[in-house]
Amino acid sequence: MGFDKPLDGDERRETMNSFPVARLKQFKEEITRFMMMYRFALAELETKVEILQEEFQLLHDYNPIEHTKSRLKSPESILGKIRRKGCVLSLPEIRSNIKDIAGLRITCSFIADIYRIRDMLLSQSDLTLIEEKDYIERPKGNGYRSLHLLVGVPVFMSDREEQVCVEIQIRTIAMDFWASLEHKIYYKYDATVPNRLTEELKEAAEAAFKLDKQMERLHEEISQIRSEREDDLSAQLGQLIGQSGPIQIPAEMLRLFSENE
Repeated sequence: MGFDKPLDGDERRETMNSFPVARLKQFKEEITRFMMMYRFALAELETKVEILQEEFQLLHDYNPIEHTKSRLKSPESILGKIRRKGCVLSLPEIRSNIKDIAGLRITCSFIADIYRIRDMLLSQSDLTLIEEKDYIERPKGNGYRSLHLLVGVPVFMSDREEQVCVEIQIRTIAMDFWASLEHKIYYKYDATVPNRLTEELKEAAEAAFKLDKQMERLHEEISQIRSEREDDLSAQLGQLIGQSGPIQIPAEMLRLFSENE
């Protein structure tokens, strides 16, 4: 069935006669259930990330996840992609050929955090890695960097369980900033960016990556200094307690506390 030419009155009536109302209702229900599965899978994955965020907030020194953003393709966008791919219009074909219907983007503080988050997500027994593309180690030709994961997320319905594919993009703040601006520039020029600007965009991507590496190095050095100071303080306290026995509070200080009560 084509999408370019609108149906006239006779064709529409012929189509309606050859496509019973009951079948139309069934098709609508199938589309609704199909999109619902992706929405539920995305919600489940978002919950997992929220739990990780709260765990880091409560138990660790800092939270490596800066923010997250989810996206669910519209039916119109899915149909457009199916047409561009030249696929048959059917739900099995859509499921098989379009892997980014549901997407979650996780923005991290540092490059090391990207792989840390990846490892924590993939260590969860109910998530299945389908595909991984590391555009950080092997950036795209335009300079784009990010870690892409396709994961299978189990969705439990009243009558069945289904594995639903969700795309996860994990990147740093600098990578996300560059990708957002690059997209806006290409959208403005309708994907016909002059070569000079293409080269400048690639140079900007390299500059953003160098900034990422520099900030990560500074973060590691500061963390090391703090850790050494904490170790020195712990050693001093241990030495003080070990040599002198229980710490004795001077009588003058005890009187001061008593007067303030």
